[in-house]
Amino acid sequence: MLKLLLDEEISSGVAAGLRRRSGAISVSAMAEWEDGNFVGKDVSDILREAADQELTLVTYDRLTIPTILKAWSEEECLHGGVIFVDEKAISQAEIGELVAALTRVQDEAGSWEWTNRVTLLR
Repeated sequence: MLKLLLDEEISSGVAAGLRRRSGAISVSAMAEWEDGNFVGKDVSDILREAADQELTLVTYDRLTIPTILKAWSEEECLHGGVIFVDEKAISQAEIGELVAALTRVQDEAGSWEWTNRVTLLR
């Protein structure tokens, strides 16, 4: 089952919107996850803990994270999945659009195995 962790660059309003729209979706904003203890932490630490909790990270960071995922792949390290959001398609200010897009992902792929899965949300 898909369980989402929204990185700290994504508004907590997205998590609230997803919860309102679909009670079936499991989602945490970074500020509320683990009492906010991972805000500002190294993304590798976040990905490791997310993997331990079987959480899929939703992020706009297409610079740092792909490099980490490539290295982890070579080392055969597991992650909980990553959903990259295309900033050109859905800006960070478009909370409703991101809620709708993530709801579609939940509806279409929520039952998939998300370990090591990487996708781009447009």
